Amino acid sequence: MNIHEHQAKQILARYGVAVPEGGVAFSVDEAVQAAEALPGPVWVVKAQIHAGGRGKGGGVKLAKSLDEVRSLADEILGMTLVTHQTGPAGKEVKRLYIEDGCDIARELYLSAIMDRGSSRIAIMASTEGGMDIEEVAAKTPEKIHTVSIDPVTGLQSFHARQLAFALGLEGKQVGSAVRLITALYQAFVDTDASLVEINPLVVTGAGEVIALDAKMNFDDNALYRHADIAEMRDPTEEDPAELEADKWDLNYIKLDGNIGCMVNGAGLAMATMDIIKLRGGEPANFLDVGGGATKDRVTQAFKIILSDDSVEGILVNIFGGIMRCDVIAEGVIAAARELELTKPLVVRLEGTNVELGKKIMAESGLKIIAADDLGDAAVKVVAAVKEAA
Repeated sequence: MNIHEHQAKQILARYGVAVPEGGVAFSVDEAVQAAEALPGPVWVVKAQIHAGGRGKGGGVKLAKSLDEVRSLADEILGMTLVTHQTGPAGKEVKRLYIEDGCDIARELYLSAIMDRGSSRIAIMASTEGGMDIEEVAAKTPEKIHTVSIDPVTGLQSFHARQLAFALGLEGKQVGSAVRLITALYQAFVDTDASLVEINPLVVTGAGEVIALDAKMNFDDNALYRHADIAEMRDPTEEDPAELEADKWDLNYIKLDGNIGCMVNGAGLAMATMDIIKLRGGEPANFLDVGGGATKDRVTQAFKIILSDDSVEGILVNIFGGIMRCDVIAEGVIAAARELELTKPLVVRLEGTNVELGKKIMAESGLKIIAADDLGDAAVKVVAAVKEAA
């Protein structure tokens, strides 16, 4: 789950991470009121969307008077902000963060992430703050310093000092950075975060190290432990189909292709998407119905797939281990009838009650294309989509 910048700063500040003062606003008047509550005389008006690159897209601007705060808030609120992370469609700005101005001497980069390869938290630091870290990693990887934290010992003070020195900090800046890094690590662990990114981390003219921006992502599986964080979820920033899938415990991610996929198991879903591409098609989604899907969940999965207007055909690929193939067949038929499905449908079933599942589909009277294996299914769905076009 993602949250907004102002929410991430609220959490980080609770742990002692130094952040500028600021206030959230949902209207122009609220933006002016938030600015009036800050010292000034310079304020930053920031669009709040779940995407990076807001500054380059015109969503972060400096104001030197309250009148200018009002003018900029009016300009940014309601705009469709397009960044390299939103895609060409962009995102509508529905809230702002009004922040006190900062005397920036240097811009740096700092993040903590769960490294799946080592099963450890990795903290990364770079002197190239304010830039896309992917670009830095590709062009100048030597400028990224990474420290992997042993979960047994946790973050030690020498780790924090090592990162501070890698950032070229000196004097009291080192102490300020050590406090911030230590607090950031504790926030990461305590909140079950999957990412904390501060870009830029800045050194002020007074030598303080503060988080000028903040991004936090969380492990959905741990949200039951963090009701306060779960309440920060902003449904307007998420795909409606993905939200609906979440209600039914379906793992769904929209993609850019035209062949809808319904599969059980993440690994099999990935393999299905790969073989569709291998056969010249483009998957329209990742959808894992899980190992215990019911007839109702399968029907709902179909509805979600077909809510995407770009879908021109569907491939159902099920291996019935825990899940029974006859249940899947009943769900497929129920969905096809309820939705009056006219688009090509290819079904490959294997496993528990597979013969019964195939018999149910064969006797349904529906135009369901049966496939013997995954390769056969991919060939048939790509061909059926091309023929129907």
